[in-house]
Amino acid sequence: MADDKLFGELPEQPAPRANAAPSGAPRLREPKRNQIELRAVDIESLIGEEHPVRVIWAYVEGLDLSELEDRIKARDERPGHPATSPRLLLALWLYATSEGVGSGRALERLCESQDVYRWLCGGVSVNHHTLTDFRIEHAVLLDRLLAEHLAALAKAGLVDLDTLAQDGVRIRASAGAASFRREATLDRHLATAQAVVDELRREVETRSDASNQRIKAAKERAARERLERVKAAQAALADIKRQREAREDRRSNGKKPKEPRASTTDPQARVMKMSDGGFRPGYNVQVVSSAGEQIVVGFEVTNVGSDRGLMRPMQDRLRARTGRLPRRYLVDGGFGSAEDIEWAHDQGIEVFCPPTQSKHGTDPCLPRRGDGPGVLAWRTRMASEAGKAQYKPRSICECIHARWRNWNLRLLTVRGIEKVRAAVLWYALANNILQGHRLANA
Repeated sequence: MADDKLFGELPEQPAPRANAAPSGAPRLREPKRNQIELRAVDIESLIGEEHPVRVIWAYVEGLDLSELEDRIKARDERPGHPATSPRLLLALWLYATSEGVGSGRALERLCESQDVYRWLCGGVSVNHHTLTDFRIEHAVLLDRLLAEHLAALAKAGLVDLDTLAQDGVRIRASAGAASFRREATLDRHLATAQAVVDELRREVETRSDASNQRIKAAKERAARERLERVKAAQAALADIKRQREAREDRRSNGKKPKEPRASTTDPQARVMKMSDGGFRPGYNVQVVSSAGEQIVVGFEVTNVGSDRGLMRPMQDRLRARTGRLPRRYLVDGGFGSAEDIEWAHDQGIEVFCPPTQSKHGTDPCLPRRGDGPGVLAWRTRMASEAGKAQYKPRSICECIHARWRNWNLRLLTVRGIEKVRAAVLWYALANNILQGHRLANA
């Protein structure tokens, strides 16, 4: 009765119908990407405490970069826009190298889009011109930092400089196979390029219109650079001829050699056999590392396709760099030059190099007529089980090449041996920083 008095005047509610279709438009939360938001971001919390970029920044923070900072003209009350910190540029390229980034434009985009690079920049904007110039122009500084970091690792007992391993890796050059031309073709290209440069220079000097003059000046500069590359290719071709004549004087097999060619894109590049068996323009990067620790002790960039004869020049560079020579030196069979082995024996270095198989099927470790004391000791050493066991760590040095491949060191984006060497220095220093950190924490 109480319920009837309280709710008697309410209208009767209909029972819900099963599977009834809803009426009206649905209310949904749709994305709206044209709106502007203000966010509060803690840059320090963008990356974790164990992130590799913190290792690189901690290394860069402790460096003395006064030689770069002294070149900056904007100081105190003097006019001028503040320069980008060299410490920041160094850290950006070291981390970008370890991530396989080798382009200034790509790095500029990453600094705007990815949290790791935004953490490094800390609100500082960078442009690709500054980044690209910094990557190539400071090879002397990078070489000094590499030597100082190696000395610090050796002092801490993390690397053993008594046993070193040398190995070469071929890297594709920034030059097409079609850019290699013979002498007659280079002469024609030189005459054409010189005529274009002269014509454009006359047009620039006679035209008064400013915009057209800038366009003509740009074309004249491009033609002049083309002319300089053709001249460099001619000089490289003459050098190739001299080297070929010297080899033919030492040994002649009676075959007529092919006419030499040089590249008009990268005159210092040479066609050489790559790891996959193909022949392409490239550079031969010789790397010396501490056997077992994967730390780069030294390297050199050459345009010689063969490793034979490159052991002694590298040891001379090591002595000039570290002030000492190793006691044991591990190389593969491609470095097996009797002259280099004899020289190393005279210097007190034990060379571990597998001898090449004889064409007659004889044991390559047996003494041969004309062997000197160094070669005899080397053959005896490689025939023993102890010598074979000491040679095994050599394969570990190839992990550095594999790491660089993973960092996209497959195709060079710069031309010329000096610029290639500057680019490889970034890979060597980044490798030692991260690998040294792992060794210290092991």
